[in-house]
Amino acid sequence: MQAAVFRAANQPLVIEDVPDPTPGPRDLVVEVKCCGICGSDLHAASSGTLPSGCIMGHEFAGEVVEVGAEAKGGFERGDAVTAIPSIGCGVCAVCLSGDPIRCPRVEIMGLGQLPGAYAKYVRVGSNETVRLPEGIDFRHGALAEPLAVGLYAVQRAGLSPGQEVMVVGAGPIGLAVTLWARFFGARGVLVSEPAEGRRAMAEAMGATATVDGASSAAPILAEKPRGGVDVIFECVGVPGLLGQCVGLAAPRSKVVVAGLCMQPDTWVPGAALVKELQLQFVLAYRKDDFALTLEMMASGRIDPWPMVTDEVGLAELPEAFEGLKKPAAQCKVLVEP
Repeated sequence: MQAAVFRAANQPLVIEDVPDPTPGPRDLVVEVKCCGICGSDLHAASSGTLPSGCIMGHEFAGEVVEVGAEAKGGFERGDAVTAIPSIGCGVCAVCLSGDPIRCPRVEIMGLGQLPGAYAKYVRVGSNETVRLPEGIDFRHGALAEPLAVGLYAVQRAGLSPGQEVMVVGAGPIGLAVTLWARFFGARGVLVSEPAEGRRAMAEAMGATATVDGASSAAPILAEKPRGGVDVIFECVGVPGLLGQCVGLAAPRSKVVVAGLCMQPDTWVPGAALVKELQLQFVLAYRKDDFALTLEMMASGRIDPWPMVTDEVGLAELPEAFEGLKKPAAQCKVLVEP
Protein backbone atom coordinates (compact mmCIF):
# COMPACT_ATOMS: atom_id res chain seq x y z
CA MET A 1 0.00 0.00 0.00
CA GLN A 2 1.00 3.63 -0.27
CA ALA A 3 1.60 5.77 2.80
CA ALA A 4 3.03 9.18 3.71
CA VAL A 5 6.21 8.33 5.62
CA PHE A 6 8.23 10.51 8.00
CA ARG A 7 11.95 10.33 7.30
CA ALA A 8 13.59 13.25 9.12
CA ALA A 9 12.70 16.27 11.23
CA ASN A 10 11.78 19.38 9.26
CA GLN A 11 11.72 17.42 6.00
CA PRO A 12 8.58 16.82 3.92
CA LEU A 13 6.77 13.50 4.27
CA VAL A 14 7.51 11.02 1.50
CA ILE A 15 4.93 8.90 -0.34
CA GLU A 16 6.25 5.32 -0.31
CA ASP A 17 5.08 1.76 -0.82
CA VAL A 18 4.96 -0.06 2.52
CA PRO A 19 3.61 -3.48 3.56
CA ASP A 20 -0.13 -3.80 4.16
CA PRO A 21 -1.03 -4.22 7.86
CA THR A 22 -2.25 -7.57 9.15
CA PRO A 23 -4.63 -7.87 12.12
CA GLY A 24 -3.72 -9.47 15.41
CA PRO A 25 -6.30 -11.79 16.99
CA ARG A 26 -8.32 -8.92 18.53
CA ASP A 27 -7.65 -6.37 15.78
CA LEU A 28 -9.29 -5.00 12.66
CA VAL A 29 -7.79 -3.67 9.45
CA VAL A 30 -9.54 -0.56 8.19
CA GLU A 31 -9.35 0.94 4.71
CA VAL A 32 -8.81 4.63 5.43
CA LYS A 33 -11.41 6.78 3.69
CA CYS A 34 -10.55 10.06 5.41
CA CYS A 35 -7.88 11.27 7.86
CA GLY A 36 -7.36 14.70 9.39
CA ILE A 37 -3.99 16.41 9.81
CA CYS A 38 -3.48 17.19 13.49
CA GLY A 39 -1.37 19.90 15.09
CA SER A 40 0.31 17.30 17.30
CA ASP A 41 1.62 15.63 14.14
CA LEU A 42 3.14 18.96 13.09
CA HIS A 43 4.77 19.31 16.52
CA ALA A 44 6.08 15.74 16.44
CA ALA A 45 7.51 16.07 12.93
CA SER A 46 9.66 19.00 13.99
CA SER A 47 10.60 17.77 17.47
CA GLY A 48 13.24 15.24 16.47
CA THR A 49 11.58 12.51 18.55
CA LEU A 50 9.90 10.52 15.76
CA PRO A 51 11.76 7.51 14.33
CA SER A 52 12.49 7.47 10.63
CA GLY A 53 9.86 5.39 8.84
CA CYS A 54 7.01 6.46 11.12
CA ILE A 55 3.55 6.77 9.58
CA MET A 56 1.54 9.45 11.36
CA GLY A 57 -2.22 10.12 11.28
CA HIS A 58 -4.69 9.48 14.09
CA GLU A 59 -7.92 11.28 13.14
CA PHE A 60 -9.55 8.88 10.72
CA ALA A 61 -12.57 6.94 9.57
CA GLY A 62 -12.89 4.11 7.12
CA GLU A 63 -14.27 0.70 6.23
CA VAL A 64 -13.41 -2.60 7.91
CA VAL A 65 -11.68 -4.96 5.47
CA GLU A 66 -10.26 -7.62 7.84
CA VAL A 67 -11.42 -8.93 11.21
CA GLY A 68 -9.21 -10.78 13.70
CA ALA A 69 -10.39 -14.17 14.91
CA GLU A 70 -10.92 -12.93 18.50
CA ALA A 71 -12.12 -9.40 17.68
CA LYS A 72 -14.75 -7.93 19.98
CA GLY A 73 -17.83 -5.97 19.00
CA GLY A 74 -19.22 -8.15 16.23
CA PHE A 75 -17.52 -6.15 13.49
CA GLU A 76 -17.83 -7.33 9.91
CA ARG A 77 -16.22 -6.45 6.61
CA GLY A 78 -17.81 -3.32 5.22
CA ASP A 79 -18.62 -1.70 8.58
CA ALA A 80 -18.02 2.07 8.63
CA VAL A 81 -15.93 2.92 11.69
CA THR A 82 -13.58 5.25 13.47
CA ALA A 83 -11.32 4.32 16.38
CA ILE A 84 -9.35 5.63 19.32
CA PRO A 85 -5.80 5.76 17.90
CA SER A 86 -4.22 3.42 20.40
CA ILE A 87 -4.41 -0.27 21.19
CA GLY A 88 -4.58 -1.38 24.81
CA CYS A 89 -4.41 -4.88 26.22
CA GLY A 90 -8.21 -5.13 26.06
CA VAL A 91 -8.59 -6.94 29.37
CA CYS A 92 -7.48 -4.55 32.14
CA ALA A 93 -9.87 -2.33 34.09
CA VAL A 94 -9.14 0.87 32.13
CA CYS A 95 -9.51 -0.88 28.77
CA LEU A 96 -12.81 -2.41 29.80
CA SER A 97 -14.03 0.99 31.05
CA GLY A 98 -13.37 2.58 27.66
CA ASP A 99 -10.18 4.43 28.63
CA PRO A 100 -7.49 2.45 26.76
CA ILE A 101 -5.04 5.35 26.60
CA ARG A 102 -4.45 4.72 30.33
CA CYS A 103 -3.66 1.04 29.77
CA PRO A 104 -0.17 0.16 31.13
CA ARG A 105 0.51 -1.75 27.90
CA VAL A 106 -1.00 0.76 25.48
CA GLU A 107 0.58 1.29 22.08
CA ILE A 108 -0.04 4.70 20.51
CA MET A 109 -0.82 5.02 16.82
CA GLY A 110 1.03 7.40 14.54
CA LEU A 111 3.86 8.46 16.86
CA GLY A 112 6.34 5.66 16.31
CA GLN A 113 4.79 2.70 18.14
CA LEU A 114 2.04 1.76 15.66
CA PRO A 115 1.62 2.95 12.06
CA GLY A 116 -1.03 5.62 11.67
CA ALA A 117 -3.63 6.47 9.07
CA TYR A 118 -1.70 8.56 6.53
CA ALA A 119 -2.02 5.43 4.45
CA LYS A 120 -4.46 3.29 2.52
CA TYR A 121 -4.96 0.85 5.41
CA VAL A 122 -4.49 0.96 9.17
CA ARG A 123 -4.62 -1.65 11.94
CA VAL A 124 -6.83 -0.81 14.94
CA GLY A 125 -7.98 -2.58 18.08
CA SER A 126 -11.53 -3.88 18.04
CA ASN A 127 -11.94 -2.76 21.67
CA GLU A 128 -11.07 0.80 20.61
CA THR A 129 -13.31 0.90 17.51
CA VAL A 130 -16.66 2.72 17.22
CA ARG A 131 -19.19 2.30 14.41
CA LEU A 132 -20.28 5.40 12.53
CA PRO A 133 -24.00 6.08 13.02
CA GLU A 134 -26.30 6.11 10.02
CA GLY A 135 -26.03 9.42 8.23
CA ILE A 136 -22.42 10.11 9.26
CA ASP A 137 -20.03 10.07 6.31
CA PHE A 138 -16.33 9.29 6.53
CA ARG A 139 -15.36 12.97 6.52
CA HIS A 140 -17.42 13.69 9.61
CA GLY A 141 -16.23 10.41 11.09
CA ALA A 142 -12.64 11.64 10.82
CA LEU A 143 -13.62 14.74 12.84
CA ALA A 144 -14.76 12.63 15.81
CA GLU A 145 -11.25 12.48 17.28
CA PRO A 146 -10.50 16.22 17.54
CA LEU A 147 -14.08 16.89 18.63
CA ALA A 148 -13.71 14.27 21.38
CA VAL A 149 -10.59 16.09 22.60
CA GLY A 150 -12.64 19.27 23.01
CA LEU A 151 -15.51 17.41 24.64
CA TYR A 152 -13.22 15.81 27.21
CA ALA A 153 -11.60 19.18 28.02
CA VAL A 154 -14.97 20.82 28.63
CA GLN A 155 -16.13 17.89 30.75
CA ARG A 156 -12.97 17.94 32.87
CA ALA A 157 -13.45 21.67 33.39
CA GLY A 158 -16.74 20.91 35.14
CA LEU A 159 -18.41 23.68 33.17
CA SER A 160 -21.86 24.66 34.46
CA PRO A 161 -24.65 26.23 32.39
CA GLY A 162 -24.51 30.01 32.51
CA GLN A 163 -20.79 30.26 33.13
CA GLU A 164 -18.43 32.26 30.90
CA VAL A 165 -15.24 30.98 29.33
CA MET A 166 -12.31 32.17 27.28
CA VAL A 167 -10.63 29.98 24.66
CA VAL A 168 -7.06 30.80 23.70
CA GLY A 169 -6.45 29.63 20.14
CA ALA A 170 -8.93 28.85 17.37
CA GLY A 171 -7.21 25.87 15.84
CA PRO A 172 -9.24 22.65 15.62
CA ILE A 173 -9.01 21.93 19.36
CA GLY A 174 -9.89 25.48 20.35
CA LEU A 175 -12.82 25.40 17.94
CA ALA A 176 -13.96 22.06 19.36
CA VAL A 177 -13.79 23.48 22.90
CA THR A 178 -15.79 26.51 21.73
CA LEU A 179 -18.46 24.29 20.18
CA TRP A 180 -18.84 22.07 23.26
CA ALA A 181 -18.73 24.97 25.73
CA ARG A 182 -21.74 26.51 24.00
CA PHE A 183 -23.40 23.08 23.72
CA PHE A 184 -23.18 22.63 27.48
CA GLY A 185 -24.64 26.04 28.22
CA ALA A 186 -21.82 28.58 28.47
CA ARG A 187 -23.40 32.02 28.43
CA GLY A 188 -20.37 33.61 26.82
CA VAL A 189 -17.35 32.27 24.93
CA LEU A 190 -14.56 34.75 24.21
CA VAL A 191 -12.04 33.38 21.71
CA SER A 192 -8.53 34.81 21.35
CA GLU A 193 -6.97 34.13 17.93
CA PRO A 194 -4.64 36.25 15.75
CA ALA A 195 -5.84 34.83 12.40
CA GLU A 196 -8.91 36.64 11.10
CA GLY A 197 -10.20 33.58 9.20
CA ARG A 198 -10.06 31.43 12.29
CA ARG A 199 -11.87 34.06 14.34
CA ALA A 200 -14.69 33.84 11.79
CA MET A 201 -14.71 30.04 12.21
CA ALA A 202 -14.94 30.48 15.98
CA GLU A 203 -17.99 32.70 15.57
CA ALA A 204 -19.57 30.10 13.28
CA MET A 205 -19.01 27.46 15.96
CA GLY A 206 -20.44 29.35 18.90
CA ALA A 207 -18.08 32.12 20.03
CA THR A 208 -19.97 35.12 21.37
CA ALA A 209 -16.94 37.42 20.97
CA THR A 210 -13.46 37.22 19.46
CA VAL A 211 -10.22 39.18 19.91
CA ASP A 212 -6.90 39.08 18.11
CA GLY A 213 -4.78 38.24 21.15
CA ALA A 214 -4.42 38.14 24.92
CA SER A 215 -3.54 41.83 25.13
CA SER A 216 -6.86 42.64 23.47
CA ALA A 217 -8.72 40.34 25.87
CA ALA A 218 -7.40 41.93 29.06
CA PRO A 219 -9.64 45.05 29.06
CA ILE A 220 -12.71 42.97 28.17
CA LEU A 221 -12.03 40.56 31.03
CA ALA A 222 -11.37 43.42 33.46
CA GLU A 223 -14.93 44.68 32.91
CA LYS A 224 -16.47 41.36 34.00
CA PRO A 225 -18.16 41.43 37.43
CA ARG A 226 -15.52 39.13 38.95
CA GLY A 227 -12.65 40.49 36.89
CA GLY A 228 -12.67 37.67 34.35
CA VAL A 229 -14.37 34.47 33.25
CA ASP A 230 -15.02 31.19 35.05
CA VAL A 231 -12.70 29.06 32.90
CA ILE A 232 -9.83 29.82 30.51
CA PHE A 233 -8.91 27.05 28.06
CA GLU A 234 -5.36 27.17 26.69
CA CYS A 235 -5.55 25.37 23.34
CA VAL A 236 -2.29 26.30 21.60
CA GLY A 237 0.64 24.81 23.49
CA VAL A 238 3.49 27.30 23.07
CA PRO A 239 5.81 28.60 25.79
CA GLY A 240 4.50 31.67 27.56
CA LEU A 241 0.79 31.03 27.09
CA LEU A 242 0.23 29.28 30.42
CA GLY A 243 1.70 32.27 32.21
CA GLN A 244 -0.51 34.60 30.15
CA CYS A 245 -3.59 32.59 31.05
CA VAL A 246 -2.72 32.72 34.74
CA GLY A 247 -2.30 36.48 34.41
CA LEU A 248 -5.71 36.84 32.73
CA ALA A 249 -7.56 34.49 35.08
CA ALA A 250 -10.02 35.82 37.62
CA PRO A 251 -9.52 34.96 41.30
CA ARG A 252 -10.72 31.44 42.17
CA SER A 253 -11.32 30.53 38.53
CA LYS A 254 -9.92 27.65 36.45
CA VAL A 255 -7.26 27.34 33.77
CA VAL A 256 -7.59 24.20 31.64
CA VAL A 257 -4.57 23.29 29.53
CA ALA A 258 -5.40 21.36 26.35
CA GLY A 259 -2.54 22.70 24.21
CA LEU A 260 0.41 20.34 23.75
CA CYS A 261 3.58 22.25 24.65
CA MET A 262 6.71 20.18 23.97
CA GLN A 263 9.24 22.83 25.02
CA PRO A 264 10.39 24.08 28.43
CA ASP A 265 8.24 26.87 29.80
CA THR A 266 8.62 29.31 32.67
CA TRP A 267 5.86 30.90 34.68
CA VAL A 268 5.36 32.11 38.25
CA PRO A 269 3.29 29.70 40.37
CA GLY A 270 2.90 32.39 43.00
CA ALA A 271 0.63 34.32 40.65
CA ALA A 272 -1.72 31.33 40.53
CA LEU A 273 -1.43 30.80 44.28
CA VAL A 274 -2.42 34.38 45.11
CA LYS A 275 -5.53 34.00 42.93
CA GLU A 276 -6.25 30.47 44.28
CA LEU A 277 -6.59 29.16 40.75
CA GLN A 278 -7.47 25.60 39.76
CA LEU A 279 -5.06 24.36 37.11
CA GLN A 280 -6.21 21.33 35.07
CA PHE A 281 -4.22 19.54 32.36
CA VAL A 282 -6.22 17.34 29.99
CA LEU A 283 -5.18 14.64 27.53
CA ALA A 284 -7.25 12.93 24.87
CA TYR A 285 -10.63 11.32 25.62
CA ARG A 286 -12.52 8.13 26.42
CA LYS A 287 -14.47 5.82 24.14
CA ASP A 288 -17.75 7.31 25.38
CA ASP A 289 -16.59 10.72 24.14
CA PHE A 290 -16.30 9.33 20.61
CA ALA A 291 -19.78 7.81 20.84
CA LEU A 292 -21.40 11.00 22.12
CA THR A 293 -19.63 13.12 19.51
CA LEU A 294 -20.83 10.87 16.70
CA GLU A 295 -24.39 10.79 18.05
CA MET A 296 -24.55 14.58 18.32
CA MET A 297 -23.28 15.00 14.76
CA ALA A 298 -25.75 12.41 13.48
CA SER A 299 -28.66 14.17 15.18
CA GLY A 300 -27.57 17.56 13.84
CA ARG A 301 -27.03 19.01 17.31
CA ILE A 302 -23.43 19.98 16.55
CA ASP A 303 -21.87 21.06 13.26
CA PRO A 304 -18.06 20.94 13.08
CA TRP A 305 -17.84 21.55 9.33
CA PRO A 306 -16.90 25.27 9.58
CA MET A 307 -13.42 24.22 10.73
CA VAL A 308 -12.72 22.21 7.53
CA THR A 309 -10.83 24.31 5.00
CA ASP A 310 -9.18 21.81 2.64
CA GLU A 311 -9.59 18.26 1.33
CA VAL A 312 -6.62 16.62 -0.41
CA GLY A 313 -5.54 13.23 -1.71
CA LEU A 314 -2.66 11.19 -0.32
CA ALA A 315 -0.28 12.43 -3.02
CA GLU A 316 -0.99 16.00 -1.95
CA LEU A 317 -0.54 15.29 1.77
CA PRO A 318 3.19 16.19 2.03
CA GLU A 319 2.59 19.64 0.54
CA ALA A 320 -0.51 20.23 2.68
CA PHE A 321 1.39 19.11 5.78
CA GLU A 322 4.20 21.59 5.10
CA GLY A 323 1.67 24.36 4.50
CA LEU A 324 0.09 23.86 7.90
CA LYS A 325 3.41 24.54 9.63
CA LYS A 326 2.76 28.21 8.86
CA PRO A 327 -1.01 28.33 8.39
CA ALA A 328 -2.70 31.28 6.78
CA ALA A 329 -6.32 30.48 5.99
CA GLN A 330 -6.13 26.73 6.64
CA CYS A 331 -7.51 25.05 9.73
CA LYS A 332 -8.57 21.40 9.52
CA VAL A 333 -7.24 19.69 6.42
CA LEU A 334 -8.76 16.30 5.53
CA VAL A 335 -6.85 13.68 3.57
CA GLU A 336 -8.74 11.14 1.47
CA PRO A 337 -6.35 8.32 0.52
